[in-house]
Amino acid sequence: MFQRKRHLVIYNYEVDEMYVKNVAYHSKTYLYFRSVSNEILQGNADDLSDSEKDIERVLRPISFDDFAGQDKILENLKIFVQAANQRGEALDHVLLHGPPGLGKTTLANIIAHELNSNIRITSGPVLEKPGDLAGLLTNLDEGDVLFIDEIHRLSPVIEEYLYSAMEDYKIDIVLDTGPNARSVQIGISPFTLIGATTRSGLLTSPLRARFGITSRLEYYDKSLLAQIVERSSSILNMPIDHKAAIEIAGRSRGTPRIANALLRRTRDFAQIKGDGTISLDIAQIALNALNVDALGLDEMDNRILAAIIDKFKGGPVGLSTIATAVSEEAGTIEEVYEPFLIKEGFLQRTARGREATELAYKHLGRTMTRGNNPSLF
Repeated sequence: MFQRKRHLVIYNYEVDEMYVKNVAYHSKTYLYFRSVSNEILQGNADDLSDSEKDIERVLRPISFDDFAGQDKILENLKIFVQAANQRGEALDHVLLHGPPGLGKTTLANIIAHELNSNIRITSGPVLEKPGDLAGLLTNLDEGDVLFIDEIHRLSPVIEEYLYSAMEDYKIDIVLDTGPNARSVQIGISPFTLIGATTRSGLLTSPLRARFGITSRLEYYDKSLLAQIVERSSSILNMPIDHKAAIEIAGRSRGTPRIANALLRRTRDFAQIKGDGTISLDIAQIALNALNVDALGLDEMDNRILAAIIDKFKGGPVGLSTIATAVSEEAGTIEEVYEPFLIKEGFLQRTARGREATELAYKHLGRTMTRGNNPSLF
């Protein structure tokens, strides 16, 4: 009996996902698969599957002693939490900001655990109406923790309701409309608000001023990331060589979430192509298959640098032009790829646009001539 061939369609974010799925459904000859090689290095928790999110929660430390890195922040938080416990008061409101994947959500859960309190987790875009916020706040017991991720995306109306809740532990609800409108004040239990954001500059000054504790999380060095990789591998019951842990850590962009994501993918290669142990050779095979080079740059990073050097003579060139050249959104380049390239010295941002540095030329094997980066003088 004749059987139709089934084709594999590999696509990425530039393609409409629903269109691909509709083609697969109606033709019944296509299997669709989204390319995810670049998602790993973006450190975005939303891109993880449900099973990977479960693993991510297991790998997270649950106490200050288990948390690696951010020593100054941890030292201060330990003092603040112990003092609040001794006084029997709610901890002052905490703002955690920094790049994605550094442990803001983990720290919020640790603070709640150390306070022996319950934690309610939500995010800024989810809170659309004042009633959503009121429902959360009125259900909090004394000393509980409310964690709002991406707090910079709160609507102005929700922000206004949050001010009185943070300062006076009261919320004002407006009932009815028009001439019958009246304001009712509802008291709530003293609580601790922990806000997390990747873009602290977008927070309004009144909201920022109401946080008594503000901490910025920094990128991790290679040795700390290697410790995190080894700890995670022991939790996953996967033996790993120290050199392999260092190799994975060196390609993780200084971010624990990316290190754990690379570890999970390397574990798959060790299981199928090795003997179950993550050796240095297996780690290099896996990381090269994932298009992660020795410096942690992925395919899109290299495309951005190559476009600036090959097509625009090293720059300066505008962000929108780069986005068009590499078929990526300007906002994604600015928020996801550019910070790491600037931090590592591959790219510099000037008033005239982006310019590739000498290190970028060396990394791509290009020769930097006098014609590149011309001077005005």
